[in-house]
Amino acid sequence: MTPQAKLIFTISLLLGTTITISSNHWITAWAGLEINTLAILPLISKSHHPRATEAATKYFLTQATASALALFSSMTNAWYTGQWDITQMTHPTSSMILTSALAMKLGLVPFHFWFPEVLQGSPLTTGLLLSTIMKLPPITLLFMTSPSLNPTLLACMAVLSTALGGWMGLNQTQIRKILAFSSISHLGWMAIIISYNPKLTLLNFYLYVLMTTTVFLTLNSTKTLKLSTLMTTWTKAPSLNAMLFLTLLSLAGLPPLTGFLPKWLIIQELTKQDMIPAATMISLLSLLGLFFYLRLAYCATITLPPHTTNHMKQWHINKPTNIMIAILVTTSTLLLPISPMISTIF
Repeated sequence: MTPQAKLIFTISLLLGTTITISSNHWITAWAGLEINTLAILPLISKSHHPRATEAATKYFLTQATASALALFSSMTNAWYTGQWDITQMTHPTSSMILTSALAMKLGLVPFHFWFPEVLQGSPLTTGLLLSTIMKLPPITLLFMTSPSLNPTLLACMAVLSTALGGWMGLNQTQIRKILAFSSISHLGWMAIIISYNPKLTLLNFYLYVLMTTTVFLTLNSTKTLKLSTLMTTWTKAPSLNAMLFLTLLSLAGLPPLTGFLPKWLIIQELTKQDMIPAATMISLLSLLGLFFYLRLAYCATITLPPHTTNHMKQWHINKPTNIMIAILVTTSTLLLPISPMISTIF
């Protein structure tokens, strides 16, 4: 793919996202989602591998269905209430259809089926876009319509997402699929709290984007796609793998690291809302995710291949992303001490 084409698709992605997150009218929001979908498709299928073509086809069909459902829900709402404003989604049937459409866009259970397959068929850089920037417009629409969404439906989808994201990730050897199920699990945490405290959902999303970007950029630097190749990267770049280890533990939500902050605040908010059974269940289910994060961390740092080569350790990988990875690792692991300041902002 030529640099000019890449530039056009990247600008279209940013344009689509900006249109959706800054719009008040359902038609402009829908147009932004469509621009986003069409811009990412060439980036998914650029390798011309059959798996990449299959991933692009699955992505297109799913996103087209979700966009059609979102448009249908907004039209139904406009039919009953005469309102096209995003924040005026007051009709219960329209809200239910919209929840389904946005769940399909995000990859929440039971509409998660496309996400692991699409991520597995995409390059790591496109996978990063799919896991982060492509989730921002649907999360924004959920945030704007949160007062009229059904909390029970969202709580059920959230618990199922956390359970399924944990269970399905246990048996995987492909790192992109593990990260896809990790994303589904994190989306569960975001969905359960959005009806009660939407700002917490945004905080969780921002921190998830930080940590996932770090993981994807590190894996892209070492060109790692499977657990078996991850085991051999320690000899090449020990410092980078040590950073990956810390970021994975943060993504798992272990206490001294940044990833613990959103989980802590969400559990606190759920307890305030008298949802102690839901808080207990979602906390226990996140232990499943902890298992495969620990397995990834173990493969990245502790194990060494039996045929260790006697070459110099490559402490500096000369790539422009180095500074970015260093900054992202710092924020992905060390933000917990300033949590009072973050919680006052949100």
